[in-house]
Amino acid sequence: MAVTLPIGERIRYWRERKQRKQAAVAGLCGITEEYLSQIERGLKIPSLPVLHALAAELGVPVSALLDEHPRELPGKNGIIAQDVTRALMGYGPPRSSLPIASTMLRERVESAWRTWQTSPTRFTDAAAVLPELIADVEHAVRVHRTSTDSASRREIFRAAADLYFLLRSYCRRAGRVDLSLMVADRGLRAAEDADDPIRIAAAQWNLGHVLLADGEHEGAEQIACLGIEQLGPPQAGEATALAGALELVAVVADARRKKWRNARERLRDKATPRARQVGEGNFMWTVFGPTNVELHSVSIEMEAGETTEALRVADQIDTSHLPSLERRFTFLLEVARCYDLRREDAAVLVHLLDLLQLAPEDLARSDLAQDMVIRLRRRIRPTYRRQVDVLTERLGLL
Repeated sequence: MAVTLPIGERIRYWRERKQRKQAAVAGLCGITEEYLSQIERGLKIPSLPVLHALAAELGVPVSALLDEHPRELPGKNGIIAQDVTRALMGYGPPRSSLPIASTMLRERVESAWRTWQTSPTRFTDAAAVLPELIADVEHAVRVHRTSTDSASRREIFRAAADLYFLLRSYCRRAGRVDLSLMVADRGLRAAEDADDPIRIAAAQWNLGHVLLADGEHEGAEQIACLGIEQLGPPQAGEATALAGALELVAVVADARRKKWRNARERLRDKATPRARQVGEGNFMWTVFGPTNVELHSVSIEMEAGETTEALRVADQIDTSHLPSLERRFTFLLEVARCYDLRREDAAVLVHLLDLLQLAPEDLARSDLAQDMVIRLRRRIRPTYRRQVDVLTERLGLL
């Protein structure tokens, strides 16, 4: 469960928002200023009568001070996930209806991918198209599974695999690792049914990311290495790009297990040469290329606590050309985390505000961002209090 503000900080938030002095509120509630200060700093827990008095004086319901569970964000694990889940469970057109042509399905899947990678409101946008798209694609898969038209059948399964790859990212970012694992497995099955080695490798890349999100770091490395092995000897083009993307999964798996040396060597010796060979790209929506490799270098140093080195590398990276908003978001979030580790609060605030502009829906779903805002509230100078309050509200921490 995501973090949220404790009682003391909620009281301080509402007192400052109402522009009330600590001494005045304390006196009107029949407690000392020092006692209220201790409550706001988390050193004391207010009794129920005191809590009611504070709520009445601040003009807010007691629940605004007492609720320590995060408010459900619009579209996060709520009706959006429910609609997607219903579609994935088979709610769709009857089997007797005609399926949509593979070319039209391909256009819709690729359009959904473009939106997912570029829109700052991508969760809202995805919610509008995914349920119907899932139903249409899965209906086409059911109808074509026994088709004698091998070419059309293969195109349908390719479109299905590509949609499941998108759903893997959507479900994971929405906090549904269970659904993310399910659709990653369906993506692998669809790629195998299409008899498409490149998409099989992409499916393994997607599955690797689900395992990373679920803490199965060794399993993620194993699936990545298997995918690289199945792609065969190093070659040019698509296979090289997929092999490089799979290497990055293994790099992250090493870093999460604190195998810093292994992660750095794999990045330098295996991922970097492939990135230089293929150049910048977004094949199978992996965003693999030299810039993405550099971003992983920042990730390694951040995870290792080497914030000076991480920021040095980050200063040399230009992410403006990357086709994936998610990748740009993750980079800025990790830079903010580096400054957070160094307790450089102004820099943390600047980067979080930039992220709020870049991808507000992603920021609202980031537990790491919520953690940083909580810490900022506890130590930020009064000069920046208003900006931190904006973040607090936008992240649903009140």
